[in-house]
Amino acid sequence: MTNSSSSASSSAEHNVFLKMLPITLAVFIGFFTLGLPLPVLPLHLHYTLGMNNILVGVAIGSQFGAALLSRAWTGSLADTRGPKRAMIMGLVIAAISGVAYLASLAFLATPAASLGVLLIGRLLLGCGESLIITGALSWGIGMVGPHRAGKVMAWVGIAMYAAYATGAPAGTLIYGPYGFFGISIATIVVPLLALTVIAGAPAVAVSTAPRAPFYKVLGTVWVPGLGLLLCSTGFGVITTFVALLFAAKNWGSASLAFTAFGIAFIVARLLFAHLPDKIGGGKVALVCVLIETAGQLLIWQAGHVLMAYAGAALTGFGYSLAFPGFGVEAVRRAPPQSRGAALGAFMAFLDISLGITGPTAGAIANASGVSTVYLAASVTVALSTLIAVYLVANPPRAMA
Repeated sequence: MTNSSSSASSSAEHNVFLKMLPITLAVFIGFFTLGLPLPVLPLHLHYTLGMNNILVGVAIGSQFGAALLSRAWTGSLADTRGPKRAMIMGLVIAAISGVAYLASLAFLATPAASLGVLLIGRLLLGCGESLIITGALSWGIGMVGPHRAGKVMAWVGIAMYAAYATGAPAGTLIYGPYGFFGISIATIVVPLLALTVIAGAPAVAVSTAPRAPFYKVLGTVWVPGLGLLLCSTGFGVITTFVALLFAAKNWGSASLAFTAFGIAFIVARLLFAHLPDKIGGGKVALVCVLIETAGQLLIWQAGHVLMAYAGAALTGFGYSLAFPGFGVEAVRRAPPQSRGAALGAFMAFLDISLGITGPTAGAIANASGVSTVYLAASVTVALSTLIAVYLVANPPRAMA
């Protein structure tokens, strides 16, 4: 009996992997496009167009602002038109953003005009990103069932972060010989490759049940969303301030800290992605935000570079499963016919977190030093334990 149950479970997991494979690959390719300009766009804006740091920040941040503002629309579209169509639209819009990048090069003699056209591309890319991720999550959950939402979020998350990790160095390699022209062409071509991956994947049926207004859907997911907002602070300060911390401590390059974070993040999802579905997202989130908090405290107190690496790894490990932990709680509390809108609303809390973490942490660093940023982040992440405890104590009435 035990062997039979184990075999059935293994077969089910294999089926989940096969069903998710085209979606996961398409997410990887799509987010590879988002990673390409990250290390080189500031160089193009500053050195080619002569823009100051404020305008560089506006141009880079505009993508994330567009993603945030489009979450309600993309979630509704996934619910009413189907998540596959939403994802296809996102990839097409991402390719069109590359056309805008390319068009901006025609106005290099007028930097302000070139920046304006480039900003259109950034806004389009933000909308494309929102459609891709919301469509992928809704599609995956629709294919394998809401009881495996944690697995879906884990696979999609691995694809996202692996794409960022590989897209950024690829962008540097392209920019060297071909400049921003090469980045523009790659941004047009790469998303279209993802379309070929999902073209033959089966769509899921769209529910005809009445849908709740977005504000009501937001009301069902705001508690786990708040947990995501708070725990994402640790991720935010790793990406924005760990390089400055290493410089202040004379520890050399911070690249290994990013590597430690990324490896721990992926290992945690590969080994334990089933836990939110199996024992509950709130319980997993509770343990993992404590691990993430410990990582932030270790970086704060780091007197040696190895302690900082360990802190980055703990942060990556904890955050990796806190995200799907809170996400599973959001899915189980959302109306089934409005799951796309719920996922869009949930992801908006990540956009908000990353949007406010940088400026707030910068102000703390200016006032008290870079190390203090990680003390403040540890307190913020620790506050998400209160959300996790609440979710454990107040389970959803019924699983969707």
